[in-house]
Amino acid sequence: MTDLETLDALPLIAILRGLTPEQAPAVGDALVEAGFRVLEVPLNSPRPLDSIRLLADRFAGQALVGAGTVLTPQAARETVEAGGRLIISPNADPAVIAETRRLQALSLPGVFTPTEAFAALAAGADALKLFPAEIAGPAGLKALRAVLPSGTRLYAVGGVAPDTLADWRRAGASGFGIGSALYKPGMGAAEVGDRATAFVDAWAAGY
Repeated sequence: MTDLETLDALPLIAILRGLTPEQAPAVGDALVEAGFRVLEVPLNSPRPLDSIRLLADRFAGQALVGAGTVLTPQAARETVEAGGRLIISPNADPAVIAETRRLQALSLPGVFTPTEAFAALAAGADALKLFPAEIAGPAGLKALRAVLPSGTRLYAVGGVAPDTLADWRRAGASGFGIGSALYKPGMGAAEVGDRATAFVDAWAAGY
């Protein structure tokens, strides 16, 4: 399975902001057991590259592991060197997108407006992250979706919960990045697993 196929299989990205390398194995196990196949460690977490390396090694062939809050081409290179295959940013920097493509990793930059979205696609982004989605709302996502090329992967990130997943999907969300509703620093693996299962069940329920 290619990286894009893994991303599409269950398009729920676990955003593990604040994760430590010590917590990474247990939290990763809980997420993968619940059905998650995409794990993101934001680079403003403690020793993020160590966590990325641990998760990439532990779940090779099972899950796609990458970094979030990637702001520079150097950070993209360091992520890939640690085993990450997905580069996610809060913004759409053409230099980061270009370096990500050169590294043959997946590029998922953050956008909020049509201008940003089209510029990111022109730069080579594989998918787009609507961020902060809670400000745009499903109506904003639907309006953006209406002008994007057919087949564009558009992920809603920010403010998504299991009971609102269907609303976002009806508006045209291809998938979701899920942060504090799924994981907060210090949260036990069992609770993370329960929250992950709620999101997986909500996705399976359709819309």
